[in-house]
Amino acid sequence: METHVTDITQAIQLAVAPVFLLTAIATLITALNTRLGRIVDRRRVIQDRLAHPAGVDIAETDMELGQLRQRIRLVYQAIFSAVVSALMICLVVVSAFLGALLATDLARIVAVLFILAMLAMIVCLGFFLREIFVAVRGGHHFIR
Repeated sequence: METHVTDITQAIQLAVAPVFLLTAIATLITALNTRLGRIVDRRRVIQDRLAHPAGVDIAETDMELGQLRQRIRLVYQAIFSAVVSALMICLVVVSAFLGALLATDLARIVAVLFILAMLAMIVCLGFFLREIFVAVRGGHHFIR
């Protein structure tokens, strides 16, 4: 019985690092969600401007709307990838506990899930970086 409690204790200790990772992912999702909200708000302003086109450069406005559509898509994909990463991390924790409870070696499953979580996170960060490039490239921002 004591080894069983020891196994659970070790599983709890191993679950601490993934929980911190989940916190970091949640923070990233919050930042992405904030960016998405700002992009949607900007799109509404541009669409209102098109509803009253007096003195509005239609070509420039259409170009900005296209850029905003691209940014929305990129942020959505980043959020999706971050959520997939978080789900994989949750499965890592569940697998660690199941392995301890069932006295089964699930090390390979845990490793594969963790690798998939990191790959999803890499994809998320790639979309995030791309969205930042699109945001800075368009509009009135210039990198010198």
